[in-house]
Amino acid sequence: MPADRTDGEPAFDVGGDGADTSSTLVVGFSEFGLAGLTAVDYLVTGLELERTGRVIAGGLPIITPFSEGVPRHHTRLFSRDDLDVTVLVGELFVPPRAAEAFSQDLLEWVEETRIEEVVVLSGVPIAHGPDEHRAYYVATPDFTEARLGDTAITPMGGGFLDGVNGALMARGLDSDLRTCLLTTPVHAQAPDADAALRLLEALLSIYDLDVDLGPMTEFAARVSEQYEELAARMEAEKNAERGPEDRMYM
Repeated sequence: MPADRTDGEPAFDVGGDGADTSSTLVVGFSEFGLAGLTAVDYLVTGLELERTGRVIAGGLPIITPFSEGVPRHHTRLFSRDDLDVTVLVGELFVPPRAAEAFSQDLLEWVEETRIEEVVVLSGVPIAHGPDEHRAYYVATPDFTEARLGDTAITPMGGGFLDGVNGALMARGLDSDLRTCLLTTPVHAQAPDADAALRLLEALLSIYDLDVDLGPMTEFAARVSEQYEELAARMEAEKNAERGPEDRMYM
């Protein structure tokens, strides 16, 4: 699927390095709070996966992430010979106008492989209280029947999915592809590591994956502590700017 459309729409080329794909694809994109992206990135490390493919986008502003001076593709596929899971790590934000094109090419690639189910990890920026800090699912009936019967994950009450998430779920409704969105409330700070941890815990309650969540739990605690300290400093600075409170007429 070369990225060479002539209809003005963004185009994407999904390609691999020759490795066989798995029956399950786990996906995380660059979204508000980065919970899903953080979760799948941790999966790659925790499962010791190797890069087996990449997605190249045409018609969109391109980013090339790098670490320690080494560049990488913004959207990459990872797997392992002895594991029936492929992970897609998407660091490129896909705007709504490009969601249909991206999803179409990704799903065409999915249909050419032996992938049978797609699980998307995604945070949702909704108003919520502490009791709602848990994972929810939106899934096609066949996925629910096959995977969710023995879990304690709560179904999302109502709403709609748009963008890439909506397109992937719609394909699941119209084909044999089993699809599931695991989601959780996410905060503005990035990365929302607590939300990423909840998504990982939900995923591991569905699939028997040997992933140690200890380091992720410690990371989430450090991130939460840093944001609490930042909020306290900002409040102290705000109080200092206001000056001492005048109680003369109280």
